[in-house]
Amino acid sequence: MTIAVLAASCSAPKEEGTAPWSIDRFADIEVLRYEVPEFEHLSLQQKKLVYYLSEAALWGRDIMWDQNCKYNLAIRNICESVYVNYAGDKSDAQWLAFEEYMKRVWFANGIHHHYSNAKFLPDFSREWLIAQFESNGFSAEIIDMLKDENAELTRAIFDPTFLPIKVNQADGVDVIATSANNFYEGVTQKEVEDFYAKMKNPNDTMPVMFGLNSKLVKENGELVEKTWKVGGMYGEEISHIVYWLEKAATVAENAKQKAVIEKLIAYYKSGDLKDFDDYSILWVDDLDSKVDFINGFIESYNDPLGLRGSWESNVNFLDSANTARTEVISRNAQWFEDHSPIDSRFRKPVVKGVTAKVITAAILAGDAYPSTAIGINLPNSNWIRAQHGSKSVSIDNITAAYSAASAGNGFNEEFMWSVEEIELAKKYAHYVDNVHTDLHECLGHGSGQLLPGVDPDALKNYSSTLEEARADIFALYYMADPKLVELGVMPTADAYKAGYYQQMMNGLMTQLVRILPGDNIEEAHMRNRALIAYWTLERAEKDAAENGCEPALAFVEKDGKTYVKISDYEKLRTFFGELLGELQRIKSEGDFEAGRQLVENYGVKVNQELLSEVLSRYEALDLAPYRGFVNPRYEAVKDANGEITDVKVIYGEGFVDQMLRYAKDYSVK
Repeated sequence: MTIAVLAASCSAPKEEGTAPWSIDRFADIEVLRYEVPEFEHLSLQQKKLVYYLSEAALWGRDIMWDQNCKYNLAIRNICESVYVNYAGDKSDAQWLAFEEYMKRVWFANGIHHHYSNAKFLPDFSREWLIAQFESNGFSAEIIDMLKDENAELTRAIFDPTFLPIKVNQADGVDVIATSANNFYEGVTQKEVEDFYAKMKNPNDTMPVMFGLNSKLVKENGELVEKTWKVGGMYGEEISHIVYWLEKAATVAENAKQKAVIEKLIAYYKSGDLKDFDDYSILWVDDLDSKVDFINGFIESYNDPLGLRGSWESNVNFLDSANTARTEVISRNAQWFEDHSPIDSRFRKPVVKGVTAKVITAAILAGDAYPSTAIGINLPNSNWIRAQHGSKSVSIDNITAAYSAASAGNGFNEEFMWSVEEIELAKKYAHYVDNVHTDLHECLGHGSGQLLPGVDPDALKNYSSTLEEARADIFALYYMADPKLVELGVMPTADAYKAGYYQQMMNGLMTQLVRILPGDNIEEAHMRNRALIAYWTLERAEKDAAENGCEPALAFVEKDGKTYVKISDYEKLRTFFGELLGELQRIKSEGDFEAGRQLVENYGVKVNQELLSEVLSRYEALDLAPYRGFVNPRYEAVKDANGEITDVKVIYGEGFVDQMLRYAKDYSVK
């Protein structure tokens, strides 16, 4: 499970001598560069391990593209062919529109926005695109297809009514039939639910995550799973991944890490989800390795039913200096569980294996690239968490890049209620954001337990939003606990207020910069933040009416602009505790209807008048609401015998250059 980046980062000072963070800007996107500090201090063995794991990560790129939509790879190839062969006027409006579209496709790993899930359309004409192919003597088959406005590939590019949304979570529709992702073909939501219901045994205390690594299709009237493995779906790409994992196994830091890599290889060869569970258990137990990684079909946000895993990878190594904070939190996991404001039936009597650390990302890939999460907590299997624990990480060099790129951008001054909130943000926002991520990932996702017999998939298309809300509200509730000051995690008793204000301002207002006029909220993390903020706003209004006091949380107006005002932080925390109790009950009991009501009532609908105001104010700041990254490049230095003597980390590659290189070096064509 991952935690997404907020709509805008609070400011942090930029250090002298750092890399130029912003390297490209287009549409609603800013592309940044992240650094990999301390890489040069790794041992040669560790550098080689990072290098091999990074190659394995990059070879999974096309899997993610194909999962997002079955036309993505063909459209990417069309765009790249035009780009590298274009010899016309590069100041021409059609070319500039094409270039922006191509960059958007690259950034989103396809034709649907990486965050909103809505399909974006080109501003160049079909006739212009056809002319580029004709002038360069490209395939007549492609030209004929583009000339046919009813051809599916042509419609995928130009028709707004064809495959309009990648992940549809709207209430009351068939979310499978109306989603453009490539996880299913020819099946309905009911068929999917019935198919997996027959597989599940309510008495199985160690169930595999059905559907995680397969596509469900209908062939000759029968439902068939096509598994992603060597010799199966994406077999060639996975064979390349396995090749580099096998090299990584030869330089593993210890026996445990080698066993982890070898079990992952076995899983890729067998496609057996039991092998994946065995791998996950070994991975959780490997606590001594400095270098670590994730690689596989993991997060299920891109499946509206939360079953199928998108392919992703993150290669990283321990940030020892910053891990002390997370170690304190994980050591006290049982205290947090015991004092959680939830029904005692839903608490874990014994919290096992909760570990947390701060990491330095070395490579991002698949669903984690170019846009990436700032925290990760895995594995996602409920029973493995309960019996073996979980690993939680915060990615410090990524949050540092976000913060450095946000320095002095005017966002806080435009949207925060008063100087008091601005000063709190300057002092504490970056640090408190990291603590929020630690609590969310390390303890939030791992807290609580399902009641016996409750189906882990009972919340269906609302599961992702409700799970993120549960972890977020857990973090918010405990950020204000005096225990964190006592443990030395929070610097002062008031520092949490910076986090409270930013979270409420974001959930109520500023995340709306990612919404188009007329739209509702679709993405799970955004729904989660809106759910928490608007539920709390309503609770504060009710409390004020009952007690004749100022609302603890309210919208206020000043100089014709709308702001969020928090007048009672302690009362706000009480409300967070109430919501945490309800969210945990919903998950523990599998109460689908209550979960649906929470999401639909508080997490979906958008006040269009407020949206218009927020967009206008944000536009004046000239900021991009979304950010992502280019990766560094790793170069193996070899001696005359071909032996690796060093690995260099190289910066400076641009967004376009990286995308073209990846298409050339890491694609099976």
